[in-house]
Amino acid sequence: MAVDLSMPVLVVDDYQTMIRIIRNLLKQIGFTQIDDASDGAQALKRLRERQYGLIISDWNMQPMTGFELLKEVRAHPQIAATPFIMITAESKTENVVAAKQAGVNNYIVKPFNAQTLKAKIDAVFP
Repeated sequence: MAVDLSMPVLVVDDYQTMIRIIRNLLKQIGFTQIDDASDGAQALKRLRERQYGLIISDWNMQPMTGFELLKEVRAHPQIAATPFIMITAESKTENVVAAKQAGVNNYIVKPFNAQTLKAKIDAVFP
């Protein structure tokens, strides 16, 4: 099964520059419906308003981190199954393990390109 490029994707990052970069990479891959949120709380609000096919979130954000957002998403039955890709600048083993245990579907370490992002997205949708 190919990835549905028309599904809505939610990009969560507290740096507008990073949101722009990820949005551009997603467009290069072929995604057309891309929303964004500047933190975990705003992301949860968006998730209540719309059904997303994929969440791509930064780990390090204030006041709610990507890790806390992941745990919130997994705790809500309506959105618990939404594929979640975590982006981080640090490839700390304990972070990867914690994210996996919390239910992350995939993990990307910055910097990355469209090929890497596409490979990680493809891996989430068997």
